[in-house]
Amino acid sequence: MKKLLLPFILLLALIISACGTQTSTKEESAAPDEKKSETITYQSENGPIEVPADPKRVILLSGFTGNVIDLGVNVVGVDVWSKNNPTFEKEMKDVAEVSDEDLEKIIELEPDLIIGLSNIKNLDKLSEIAPTVTYTWGKVDYLTQHLEIGKLLNKEKEAQAWVDNFKKEAESAGEEIRAKIGEDATVSVIESYGKDLYVYGSNWARGTEILYQAMKLKMPEKVKEVAEEAGYFTLSAEVLPEYAGDYVILSKYSDADTSFQETETYKNIPAVKNNHVFEMTGNGASFSDPVTLEKQLEFFKKSFLGN
Repeated sequence: MKKLLLPFILLLALIISACGTQTSTKEESAAPDEKKSETITYQSENGPIEVPADPKRVILLSGFTGNVIDLGVNVVGVDVWSKNNPTFEKEMKDVAEVSDEDLEKIIELEPDLIIGLSNIKNLDKLSEIAPTVTYTWGKVDYLTQHLEIGKLLNKEKEAQAWVDNFKKEAESAGEEIRAKIGEDATVSVIESYGKDLYVYGSNWARGTEILYQAMKLKMPEKVKEVAEEAGYFTLSAEVLPEYAGDYVILSKYSDADTSFQETETYKNIPAVKNNHVFEMTGNGASFSDPVTLEKQLEFFKKSFLGN
């Protein structure tokens, strides 16, 4: 009887052993998949880079703060411009201010992703701390830039939804504004910063993307000649009337020298006489992210349409 049972016992042992091996193999093969799901490969300007699939501690060294905020991702460190941007005051209240030279401080913040512009310093050292992705300013348009940030943060669908909705709203507002002021009416975007005056092209923040690209409002030919290609042009108060459109968006920094507004040269500009100058806070206007753009869109709708 014992002899008859022995083959069955051996067979049972082999089956149990095989099952155990199979389970172990499945567990081992599952581990790499789980590990893969923790990261994604982002196609950056400098090639593919492994980044967190769900970043929890992002450091921003050159703007893009509003893009990340809009997509609901936690920020632990930002550049000085973002930290002092009144648009982000609430969100940045407890966020550390850092620069590309604050390596020790950045290490202490334990980031899992760093985002900056392509001209930041210490890129190699920053990349050793956490995956670091950089963008060249102006290489893509403002909407595509948000989509790129969405891809990087593994939130492309959310980014696309915002882009689609914003385009629709801005284009609709543009149609209303053109119907009110006339298709041929021109708009200039001028900024007072320190003791300087600047006029801007169609892709240099300050709401220019909304006004000229989305709303399709017209830029004065004189502005187009000097600022469209370069992005901006420095003016003197004496020649300001030459660059002022039928309507003027005047971006003013809190510490700007605005004495030019008291001169007869300025007061005699048709847009000034017709109350067609809309003053916008300059601090924070140099960003082109969803949070800033939505704020600017509402400002333009209220300024031009009164709603």
